[in-house]
Amino acid sequence: MKNHSNSLVTLLTASLIHRIHIAKTLLASHEIESYIVDENITTTIGTAFVEGYKLKVDRSDFIKAKKILDDVNLEDN
Repeated sequence: MKNHSNSLVTLLTASLIHRIHIAKTLLASHEIESYIVDENITTTIGTAFVEGYKLKVDRSDFIKAKKILDDVNLEDN
């Protein structure tokens, strides 16, 4: 398995985890790997402290992934 820890960048931050999962599934359908950060933090410290869940992608996929998400507008409103 390739180590992506040094090349991951945040693509999307959302306060609702379902937005992150939708984006992750959409990116996977375009063969882009993505990683959810802090998904389980609410079970540890509660929702009041979560500033947003983060979806990260490899730096080399960022522009393509951003365009895909921009086309469907998954930003928090």
